[in-house]
Amino acid sequence: MVKKSLHNRIYFEEIKSRISNLTKNSQAKWGKMNVAQMLRHCNYVLQVPLKKIELPSVNHLFEAIGILTKWEMQIFNNGIPRNMPTFQKLIVNFECDFDEEKQSLLKTLDEYLQNLKNENVPARHVLFGKMDKKDWGFLEYKHLNHHLKQFSV
Repeated sequence: MVKKSLHNRIYFEEIKSRISNLTKNSQAKWGKMNVAQMLRHCNYVLQVPLKKIELPSVNHLFEAIGILTKWEMQIFNNGIPRNMPTFQKLIVNFECDFDEEKQSLLKTLDEYLQNLKNENVPARHVLFGKMDKKDWGFLEYKHLNHHLKQFSV
């Protein structure tokens, strides 16, 4: 069973290609965000390992659930459930410019890859607990894949 990761150049390029295939008319199969909002949301999530966005701490019960969820995704290699709650800081419920958001996300992906080469990723995630380079690449791929499937690319 192959575990796709942003740290594998093939899957990194696959994600970039799928983002490039989005158009401003791409329609969501589920959820509340339009395509431009989804691009901004994905950009925000990538900014967490880049240390540009700091998430608020969660109580121990939510952290335990997060750690179990991370293990479950790694063991069974399954995806993120639809309409899963997220941190308030990562919610995009305002209008965004599609072309700007698309270019910005592609730029942030390149920055993420450069950061990765410098081994500069946080050792913890407030929800998923202890994280290493492999964990970040796997979970960031899963998150981007989830939203790209949401918009049929």
